[in-house]
This record gives sequence, C-alpha cells and structure tokens, in this order.
Amino acid sequence: MSQNVLASASGVAVQASRRRTFAVISHPDAGKSTMTEALALHARVIGQAGAVHGKGDRRGVVSDWMAMEQQRGISVTSAALQFSYRDTVINLLDTPGHADFSEDTYRVLTAVDSAVMLLDAAKGLEPQTLKLFEVCRQRGIPVMTFINKWDRPGHDALALMDEIEQRIGLKPTPLTWPVGIAGQFQGVIDRRTGTFVRMERSPGGADLAIEEEMDPAEAAKRYGADWDTATEELDLLAMTGADHDQETFLAATSTPVLFGAAVANLGVRQLLNILVELAPPPAARPTAAGTDQPVDAAFSGFVFKMQANMNRAHRDQVAFMRICSGRFERGMIVTHAGTGKPFATKYAQQIFGQGRDTIDEAYPGDVVGLVNATALGIGDTLHVGERVQFPPLPSFPPEHFAVARTSDTSTFKRFRRGIEQLDGEGVVQVLRSEQRGDQAPVFAAVGPMQFEVAAFRLETEFGVKVQLDHLPYEVAARTDEAGREILRTESNVEVMTRVRDGALLAVFPHRWRMRTVAGRHPELRLDT
Repeated sequence: MSQNVLASASGVAVQASRRRTFAVISHPDAGKSTMTEALALHARVIGQAGAVHGKGDRRGVVSDWMAMEQQRGISVTSAALQFSYRDTVINLLDTPGHADFSEDTYRVLTAVDSAVMLLDAAKGLEPQTLKLFEVCRQRGIPVMTFINKWDRPGHDALALMDEIEQRIGLKPTPLTWPVGIAGQFQGVIDRRTGTFVRMERSPGGADLAIEEEMDPAEAAKRYGADWDTATEELDLLAMTGADHDQETFLAATSTPVLFGAAVANLGVRQLLNILVELAPPPAARPTAAGTDQPVDAAFSGFVFKMQANMNRAHRDQVAFMRICSGRFERGMIVTHAGTGKPFATKYAQQIFGQGRDTIDEAYPGDVVGLVNATALGIGDTLHVGERVQFPPLPSFPPEHFAVARTSDTSTFKRFRRGIEQLDGEGVVQVLRSEQRGDQAPVFAAVGPMQFEVAAFRLETEFGVKVQLDHLPYEVAARTDEAGREILRTESNVEVMTRVRDGALLAVFPHRWRMRTVAGRHPELRLDT
C-alpha cells in the first residue's frame, strides 16, 4: 500500500475519532427539542435557546422547522444538527416527539453511535421510553440518561435509579448527583471529582446557566441538610457498585446518569462534556453480507431519511446520509449499491435545523444532506470502489388506514405529486386498492397523527385539500398473488398493493379476524 493511501486512511481514522454522533430520544414532552437547543447553546452555535417558557410561549426551536411543529410545540420529524465543541465534531439528531412517529425515530437510531435518553423527573419511565430503551438494547446502542426537569417537583432520585434498573435491566451509574430534591435544585456533585457545581438559572432562562464550583466543605456549610442527604445517597450508590464502567456502558448494559433541567440550561454543560469524553466515536459498521466496514475503508454511507420542502426558499428534496467509512468530497461520483448506477454528489449540504450550508468534505459519523436526490430512497447504500451494502432499515406494519380524496379535479396532478413525495419520505405508506382505483389512494400509518401531517403538508406545500375517510382495519400482513385470490372470497378483508415496492398487504379489522381466516386457509401466506 502506498504512503499516500496509508496517510489518507490514517487521516480518516483521526477525523472519525473526533466525531460523536448521537440521538436525543424520550417519551413525548420530556424535553427533546429543548435539550437539542440547550446543547447547541452551550456549544455557542446559537445565541439564545428557542424554548424558554414551555409550549405556550415557546419560540420555534432550531430543530423544529415545520410550521405544524412550531404551531403545536411538538416535534413530528427528525432533524440533524452539526457543531464543534472542544475540538470534537458533534452530530446531534433530534427525533420526533410523538409516539405516532416512532418509525422515524427507529430509523434515526440506525444512524447513530449512542443515544441520550431524557426522563421526566416527575414521570419516570413511560411507555415510549421503555420501547426506545429496548430498541437501543437490541441494536447495542450505548445510552446515557439525563434526568430532566429537576427544577420541578418530581420523584426521589434513588427511586428513579431503582426504576431504571428494575424495569429495563440497565445498571444506572450516576456521574452527577443532585443537591436538593426535585423542585429545589441547588446544583450537582460531580462523582468523578467530588466537586460541587452550584447552578442558577439565568434571568429569563434563555442564556447559559450561572455556575460556580465549590469545595465540599463550603457546600456543606451553605446547604446543610440538602448536602448531608446528597452525600448519604452517594455513599449508598458506592456501596451498591453504581460506579461508571466504560466497558459495560459501551456494551449497552449500564447507563451513565446525569441530572439537570434543559429548559433552564442546568446540567447541560456537564452532559456535553461527558458526551465528548465517554460517548463512542464511529466504528466499523456491519454490512448486509455479514462483514464489517472499517471507518478508514473507501467511502460508504446510507440514507436513513428523506425530507422535502424543509425551507420554503428551497423547494427541494433532501436525502440524509450517514457516512460510515472513508472521506466524502462534494462532487464525487459514487455508486448506488441497489442499482449499480453512478450518482453525482454535486449538491451536498450540512443541515442545521432548517438552515443549510454547502459542505465540501465529511467523515465517518457525519450526516450529509444530498439535495434533489430523487434517485435515492430510505435505506439506500452509496459507496466508492468495491460494492458495499448495509442492512435494510426497520419497517413497521401499519395499524391505521384512510382513503385520501380531493374534490377539486384541477389539483389532481399536484395531489399525485404530493402523495408520491410523502410516500418516498416515509411520512405515510401509500397503498393502491383495486376497488377504489388510482383516484383514491389509501394512506397507511403506524399512528393517526401521521395522517394529520400528510394532510397538512399536502395543503401547505402543494395547495391540495384532502378528505380522509378512515377504514375499519387495524392489522396488516404481507401476502402473495395466491393469497390475494384466496382472500377475494372473504368478507371484511382487503388486499392492497404498496406503491413503493409493489408488496401485497392483506388488511383485517382485528387480529381475531386474521386468525380466523388463516385457520380456514392453512395454505394462506400471511407475514406480519
């Protein structure tokens, strides 16, 4: 191997080691977008956090770019932010804040190397939180836990540690510990150094928190009973072996825990520092062939998200690509692994919420936006040189179905164009029903709010008002042509074609009906 090639590979490895790519995930309303803003604020890439008074008053956060998100104060799409902090390049992926968009969240989790899980101090582990922890465990994704909203009344800190360990089987290993119960937050003890950091919300809460390091003796004198309680709890943690272990953290069997309040920017600096110091950099990535793609191999990456019309000034479609190996250069010709065809990367951008800048180079761990990438789809692999194919992204069977119609025939072309776009982005699955025809496609979704987003975007982006008539189906299973013929004889059952890939989906009103039909036709193929 030539010296130039060795130097190039070494340079890629060094750049990859500087990257930290992670997602912020949680149950709805736990503060994901607020935390995203707070992290960006501490890295000094924005001047003020956009969420300062909760949903009623909140400004539009950087990562919530869609008008519907800004109006409702929730996140319904994932977003990518990149910034530098302490000579480290942070790739932060914010995820949807509503359970109906869990499929988007799970796709994002394929593109990260670690995750920050937010827990609401007053609510603890909630259903969506449990699901996300399980997904991270299955994928071997190391998770850091941030107990959020400690400036409000909430559960006991030790009780939250017990809940994490008992309900999800992860060993909590707190790195910071609060002085003062939830709602009376004075600051945190750094368990690694023993120092106390007094924290005070800045006036208005939109700027960096006021912090002061104090030695234990001074803190004990000032905070009395609160300090005594915190140190007694720390002794209990030490006795139970709740100390950070990097090996078990990287193996996704323990979770470092920190305390704070993102909306007041309390404890956020500590989280950002811990991410830089302990979160894993990009590493060799498994391929569909069962091999590992080293970070210093030739360029490769995969598309984990498609999004159009993020900014009304840019009426285009962006493919979000996670770089897995090699050095990416804008303008390079890569190969589409699925088709074998070349793909030009002339329009490559770095995305910061709804903002964007042209990017000339990127490295493993980075997320690049490929603009007007109409030839790409979710899950596609791009590479240079020897063929590389990464595993397909997770897909979820729909549980809600609705017929979409427009009464204004003059908008039908825009209606079709909009539906094709939403289907390609994965906002909804689009099905074709024989009995309804092409004029009335069927939307299929994991959660009903996906229908709201689809209708909202069709109206605001394409000028098409749609009527959605819900269908009485709750279960879908893949079948084949033989299955279609068998099911023609059954009532309350329908077979539709998924437009994206031509798959046949048999839909049923409930699982009991599906089991009844399957029992009557043993030869019937039904894959759920």
